[in-house]
Amino acid sequence: MTAVAPVTGPTVDIHAHIDVPAIDALVRGKPGLAAEQADQLATFGAESVRRNIELASTSYRPLLDDLGRRFAQMDASGVDVHAISVVPTLYHYWADRSLAAEIVAAANEHIAAAVAARPDRLVGLAAVALQHPELAAEQLRSAHGRQGLPGAEISTAVAGRDLSDPALDPFWAAAEELGSLLFVHPWGCSLGSRLAPAYLGNIVGNPTETTVALHHLVFGGVLDRFPRLRICAAHGGGYFPHYLGRADHAYRVRPESRTMKRLPSEYLDSLYFDSLVYTDDGLSRLVAIAGAEHVLLGTDYPFDMGVTDPLDRIDRIGLGAEDRAAITGGNATRLLSPSSPSSPSSP
Repeated sequence: MTAVAPVTGPTVDIHAHIDVPAIDALVRGKPGLAAEQADQLATFGAESVRRNIELASTSYRPLLDDLGRRFAQMDASGVDVHAISVVPTLYHYWADRSLAAEIVAAANEHIAAAVAARPDRLVGLAAVALQHPELAAEQLRSAHGRQGLPGAEISTAVAGRDLSDPALDPFWAAAEELGSLLFVHPWGCSLGSRLAPAYLGNIVGNPTETTVALHHLVFGGVLDRFPRLRICAAHGGGYFPHYLGRADHAYRVRPESRTMKRLPSEYLDSLYFDSLVYTDDGLSRLVAIAGAEHVLLGTDYPFDMGVTDPLDRIDRIGLGAEDRAAITGGNATRLLSPSSPSSPSSP
């Protein structure tokens, strides 16, 4: 891995969410929304769905909508800048092209307005209608050029299609051309009702979905076709960084697994991960595997599966000053700057 020069600058949380109330009116009563809610009920179970609804109205919404409360929480956590992205329940990959355009326009206008109100504290990650790849590419270009949003949040699958689906190539091409930072964040899990008890849909489902998505990007050749993509995975990349030995072994012994140009582990130089892995040993191992220049600070603000002491967690693992500065803000600052394109050989 390439060494990173010391960075003195703002601390940047790459994993912080914002609500977009205008979307509720756009999707209310739509059959696609009802089907999505049924899927979520099957995945998360009735008890967890009820709890999420309760928390949304009593705890989360004020922190999502009130910038003053957000900044107070950021100050308490030692975070200078939030990279804000929509709550994952707002992906709405079921929407047709016309409705999807309206949803994304509402989301990105809301995000851009928040950033414009406090550009010293906020940077925006756009929403895109990834189920319509050509439209998503247009939306990404508009987010960069018109709204000043240097990246986008996407999910781990798109209306039943994996991220390796060639139909998505127009979007990847636009993201590579623009130097967008793509933040991969799951919601729900294809394992369905097996994960309904005990909030396993989040505990197990979210990291599993991210793990599968990253393997598709590697084994599906996406990172070969678009080697300058900037992709950061939420929740430390799930299990992907920690079990690459098995993928490398398969690459060596199974011909059908040699679907890309390099060993799976060598694609770590093309990927980035947030620091939200909960334990000191997990974070230490993530940094050891990926390199400090590929880990970004992340909290999952304001949700209960997030953390409010991200800098303390970084400090506890005893990093040197350069590595600490890279993780707490330097990497995000670099990746969120379209004027400094990255490549696998020079991150």
